Amino acid sequence: MSEETIDYGQVTGMVHSTESFGAVDGPGIRYLIFLKGCNMRCQYCHNVDTWNPETDNLMTADELLDKAERFRSYWGKEGGITVSGGEALLQIDFLIDLFRKAHERGINTTLDTSAQPFTREEPFFSKFNELLKYTDLVMLDIKHIDDEEHKKLTGHTNKNILDCARYLSDQGIKMWIRHVLVPERNDRDDYLHRLADFIATLKTVERVEVLPYHTLGIFKWENLHIDYPLKGINPPTKERIENAEKILGAGTQ
Repeated sequence: MSEETIDYGQVTGMVHSTESFGAVDGPGIRYLIFLKGCNMRCQYCHNVDTWNPETDNLMTADELLDKAERFRSYWGKEGGITVSGGEALLQIDFLIDLFRKAHERGINTTLDTSAQPFTREEPFFSKFNELLKYTDLVMLDIKHIDDEEHKKLTGHTNKNILDCARYLSDQGIKMWIRHVLVPERNDRDDYLHRLADFIATLKTVERVEVLPYHTLGIFKWENLHIDYPLKGINPPTKERIENAEKILGAGTQ
């Protein structure tokens, strides 16, 4: 389906939840929108309740933006909306409508994504390029630099994800790179150096963030009667976090 054939007035988003005052999900204070649906099965996922796209909470772009703008006075010059998930790119038609209308209202837009749906094949690729017209920042979560280990950790390859990063760089799209540091999975110096080398090839990375693995979402797995695959693995130590931050050059680039 081409972008011209979509009636955006009829597109609704499958929304999991919203938060009014996000301080760590993009520049400034952000209104956070979490969409439902994700194909990845990350072993450490703390939003496992967003995997299933089914929901009765369907909202239009204007409905969400009207809610967001109630808090606009708190955003300052840099704030705006950040859309996360789940995996927001699974609802790309809705994202296009939301971000386009946000820009019409003068609202800054940030996309928080793992880029698993990315492909240069149609119809996705044309839609992705349309979305980028209205995207001020992409926060790209790279789960693992090694493809085989990425498959073990998430159930999916990272080849198209790294390709997405290269494409965003080539298109001049501002990026923040995020990396969840997980002991016994990706917290190895050789993996971290490989990731650092990859990030160094990207021209538009403004910031790198190391996010320490935590166990705060385990109760969601238990509530959904899903076995938690990282039982017994503790969060990384302060020393390992600092080590990863040093190797990856965490902070402003």
